[in-house]
Amino acid sequence: MPSVERRVDLAEFLRARRAALTPEQVGLVPGPRRRTPGLRREEVAMLAGVSVSWYTWLEQGRPINVSDEVLDSLARVLQLDSVECRYLAELAGHHDRVADAHPVKVPDWGPRMLAALDPAPAYLMGPTWDYLAWNDAMAHLFPPLTTLAPEDRNLVWVMFALPETRRLILGWEDEARQVLSQFRAETTAIRDDPAVVSLVARLRATSPEFDEWWGRHDVAGFHTRMRRFRHPDDGLLIFEYQQFVVAGEPDLRLVVQLPVS
Repeated sequence: MPSVERRVDLAEFLRARRAALTPEQVGLVPGPRRRTPGLRREEVAMLAGVSVSWYTWLEQGRPINVSDEVLDSLARVLQLDSVECRYLAELAGHHDRVADAHPVKVPDWGPRMLAALDPAPAYLMGPTWDYLAWNDAMAHLFPPLTTLAPEDRNLVWVMFALPETRRLILGWEDEARQVLSQFRAETTAIRDDPAVVSLVARLRATSPEFDEWWGRHDVAGFHTRMRRFRHPDDGLLIFEYQQFVVAGEPDLRLVVQLPVS
């Protein structure tokens, strides 16, 4: 049975996705005097083939079990993409694997790999998105990383809580939204871990943007993209942002920013 926190997240996610759809998008004709934004609960229940009472309980965060078939129906009705489908399944307690936020050690090859990637800024990232190690190019790109307290050496914290990041990254809002959406998707399996709970609570108390966007339950997978920086010494820098999952270490990420300008 999912924890209370997961049931609350599940309820909020369903309400958010229901509100984002119009009747026309699911083949319904909107009637007059429609006040509900998006779809009504009874419309989602009807299209998914479940009772209105049962679906209402689900949106209220009650402790009920959800079958794979019902999850598939809800995902179809709410027009979820593959990342959102996995997120829905995780919240409902359908885990692909057992996960926790256990500390990940930097492998022996880590420092050598990071050094070899210079002059491309690169770093190793753990399951809660903590910076575990980085190369000289990364330290030059973002010097505050080297002086942060250990509990603040986290990509999401750096993105939302440090004013230096907002000055450095061009198009900060778009990049921050992408980071939050990917973080939410990738840490759903460890959503109840104290390290994740504490990080989210600190961020919601520190960043108004994080607090607002977290409630929207946007999730997304990683995709290669260009990142633009306004560096105080080097001027405009453009990197191709790449991320790799380390073989045998599914919770360890190697992130590389390849210079293109």
